[in-house]
Amino acid sequence: MPAVLRVALPLPLPTLFDYLPPAAGESHVGSRVLVPFGRGKRVGVVVAIDAEATIGSHRLKQVVRLLDDAPLLDAELMRTLAWAADYWLGAPGEAYANALPLSLREARPLPAIGDEYWSLTPSGRSTHDAGGRRGGSQALLAALAAGASSAQELTEGLPGWRAAARRLAEAGLLERSERPPLDHHPLPASLAPQLSDEQHQAVAAVGACLGQYQPFLLDGVTGSGKTEVYLALIEQVLAQGRQALLLVPEIGLAPQTVRRLRERLGVIVEVLHSNLSEGDRARAWLRARAGTARVILGTRSAVFTPLPQAGLIIVDEEHDSAYKQQEGFRYHARDLALVRARALGVPVLLGSGTPSLESLANAESGRYRSLHLRARPGATRPPQVQIIDMRAQRLEHGLSPALLTAVAETVARGEQALVFRNRRGYAPVLLCHSCGWHAECSRCDRPLTLHAGRRQLICHHCDYRQRLPDACPSCGATELKAQGQGTERLEEALVTQFPQVPVLRVDRETTRRRDAFEQLLGTLRDDQPAILVGTQMLAKGHDLPNLTLVAMVGVDEGLHSVDFRASERLAQLVVQVAGRAGRARKPGRVLLQTHQPDHPLLRGLLAHGYAAAARGLLAERRQIQLPPYSHQVLLRADAGLREHVDAFLADACAALPPDGAWQLAGPMPAPMPLRAGRHRSQLLLEAVSRSVLHGMLRSWQLALLALPSARRVRWSLDVDPIDLY
Repeated sequence: MPAVLRVALPLPLPTLFDYLPPAAGESHVGSRVLVPFGRGKRVGVVVAIDAEATIGSHRLKQVVRLLDDAPLLDAELMRTLAWAADYWLGAPGEAYANALPLSLREARPLPAIGDEYWSLTPSGRSTHDAGGRRGGSQALLAALAAGASSAQELTEGLPGWRAAARRLAEAGLLERSERPPLDHHPLPASLAPQLSDEQHQAVAAVGACLGQYQPFLLDGVTGSGKTEVYLALIEQVLAQGRQALLLVPEIGLAPQTVRRLRERLGVIVEVLHSNLSEGDRARAWLRARAGTARVILGTRSAVFTPLPQAGLIIVDEEHDSAYKQQEGFRYHARDLALVRARALGVPVLLGSGTPSLESLANAESGRYRSLHLRARPGATRPPQVQIIDMRAQRLEHGLSPALLTAVAETVARGEQALVFRNRRGYAPVLLCHSCGWHAECSRCDRPLTLHAGRRQLICHHCDYRQRLPDACPSCGATELKAQGQGTERLEEALVTQFPQVPVLRVDRETTRRRDAFEQLLGTLRDDQPAILVGTQMLAKGHDLPNLTLVAMVGVDEGLHSVDFRASERLAQLVVQVAGRAGRARKPGRVLLQTHQPDHPLLRGLLAHGYAAAARGLLAERRQIQLPPYSHQVLLRADAGLREHVDAFLADACAALPPDGAWQLAGPMPAPMPLRAGRHRSQLLLEAVSRSVLHGMLRSWQLALLALPSARRVRWSLDVDPIDLY
């Protein structure tokens, strides 16, 4: 009897699928196969091979063909993915698919992994000499006039070059070639700066554990030089001929980090994030799998990168919620990095200026070793933080006189200021002054945000859009007022107030185009005054040496929230944003605008810093048994009809095992009960013991799948949720 292949297919089902081996070729665990499924075909991953056929195997369909001669996913990744799918209750096929770049989830041959180079053809050289092209095409021709360049060099020096390259290649002006990967051919490297005593101690502690599993928490104030610690450790890893994986939370942090790594280390840095073309991502992933990629930098999904010669895993800004996947397979990249490091037998370094309460609790219990960077090398002193009491003040578009005066003084000195507002758009509410009507999204029961530049009202929850009305739909009055401030309105106000100073807005609207974020910051000169207006994407990791003032607008919104994590997030945000100021030799200043100047969290942060605030929050969590001192699973459900959601959650409660050692909250409406026209409710399970909670989850999940009421709703189980939305 033939063997049976157990195959994981990218479907939201908690099962594997059995197939007979193909007529030709030897199957391997971890290899991709093309299989018949329904009326079509799908690409799956072989998870197991049963040597002896099961009863009824003669009725099984046969694999159409093998796609890999050898396993694409190695044994360590296969074990880790199996564990992750079990822990986060993911469908096995979705977990294995997450580990592969999109182009490797298709039935195509593997792309070549040589380094990609572009050069001018004779026609291209003639066109360049004649100046026959404009814009991006001419810039690319000029960049290649001195000789061939690698794709990575072009990406660093000419963001967005690929569209021009495609046009010029189709016209016969450029040609693409492959060269063997630059494995042992170092590039020019810069000299390392002298490490401080604290940095040296951190490097020595982690370096002594290379070759064995040990988690470290590097708790360093913003601007204390955590990146220099990372660089020094990666140098040690490279000297041992091993690989280093560095995770960052945001795509916007990747370009400047790539430059810094490459300039300092003198090696090609492979990048993995969603802004890359699928071909580039696949080639980088395959180079890592082959061991020729020594330094890999990526966002959340890069945690799945194969590391056959692993030496070190680093998770920068480990507290950041972007590491948690919120759809489909709901894994947490930081936690998965720890699991992978244990499996690979390498140290893992979690770095943050504002560590998560979970990581601080792990350090407190001895699971992690704590490392501290309390000083800012090169800075004169930490930024001075001041609260501005907005009560009874006359505001200009939400900006207090004290704030505007501070901005004026900053730019007069030739320095730069950041006005931080974590709300994009022009205004969060459009109101009729005559009758009180306000623009609302009927699908979400939330106000529509005014985007004046587009003359549109946009729902930031479901992306519903409508044109800006000329008159009130309720009473016909034409006096419509914008209430509140978004980054667009603040930009307009600051341009009016400071007409001679460049004002740059950095938010999702201005950075939609690929590489737009880096291009925007690239227009800033270190020797000129400027005003930045931005959202949370400016709070992380960006080094602006002439930025000496940070003013936070809208602090109060984080002080009043139903989410028990809101205080932690606000404290982290305040500290991270404040850390942008005074990072070089000029002293920094931070202004917090609030109607709650005596709030204990703000006062505690100012008086004692993040560490003390975090200790207080941990004490509160311990007292009322909230994470990290308990464990949670959230069952979310939504449907077009409220009664369908209510019926499913009632059945879900009934399906729970009796007398469990857990607490049940709900069914209850979600904090946002209506979104995109669908009614939303949830159940929250909590237990002090992780093992008790996880012991019943898979059987409960299977029971939920069997419920007739489950067919009328969309539902998901979120293990260790970070948002109760």
